[in-house]
Amino acid sequence: MVKKSLPAWIKWASLLIGAFLLIQLIPYGKAHTNPPVTGEPKWQDAATADLVKRACYDCHSNETVWPWYSSVAPASWLIQHDVDEARQIVNFSNWNAMSGRDVDRITRVIQEGEMPPIQFTLIHAEARLSNQEKAQLISGLSNSLAAR
Repeated sequence: MVKKSLPAWIKWASLLIGAFLLIQLIPYGKAHTNPPVTGEPKWQDAATADLVKRACYDCHSNETVWPWYSSVAPASWLIQHDVDEARQIVNFSNWNAMSGRDVDRITRVIQEGEMPPIQFTLIHAEARLSNQEKAQLISGLSNSLAAR
């Protein structure tokens, strides 16, 4: 009697599923914390506040909205890393600790198209900014943050 072996694709699929399930046990990327807000900028107007919250707050504040996929590795690793790094660079929820040079840096990365990053805007359509919205955001940020 000849023993039939499983097709190669089933072996590979089983291996990939097993690896996917195994990486879910890694705890990094599951600490979805939002520390308390200790000080926000005084926005010049509601439009500026809306643009900043829409395009920046999910990473650059302590008011991150953690979607369901932020608990599924490997996406959770990328999201956790991006939020941790973003909060260290600029955190609108801890604005009192920021310096005046941050305003220039913020406007530069928006002008150069680095922010919001493409991996974020692909999934979050509301964070996509038109050229007019970018100009309005830069102007509003400059006026709001320079006046602090």
